[in-house]
Amino acid sequence: MRRLHLLLPLCAGLALLAGCGNKGPLYTPKPTPAPAAAPVAPAAKPVALAPGAVHGFVSDMTAFDTFIATHPTPDQFHAMYPDVLLVLPGTVATREFRTNNSRYFAELDKDGRITGGKFM
Repeated sequence: MRRLHLLLPLCAGLALLAGCGNKGPLYTPKPTPAPAAAPVAPAAKPVALAPGAVHGFVSDMTAFDTFIATHPTPDQFHAMYPDVLLVLPGTVATREFRTNNSRYFAELDKDGRITGGKFM
């Protein structure tokens, strides 16, 4: 009988501790209706690929440098080199080392045309 008297305060203390803390509501909240879907904006005009588009990564650096010398817009770059990731100033990108010329960090002029850059 003595053991029961000793365990009773211990069990009561554990029961009080188990009820402490922020465990959320003790009931299941009613589901709220989903907000109405926003109207879908028309898709952006697809950029047509240039007739001499280069698929894959850049391997002919002479042709690439000649293309960059024409000061293309980013859209023209995507049309000519659709598989190369173009990173514009202000775009967040990691800087891991790539040796396959698959990501070009471009420099732009005041008109938004590509004037140079480098592969990383």
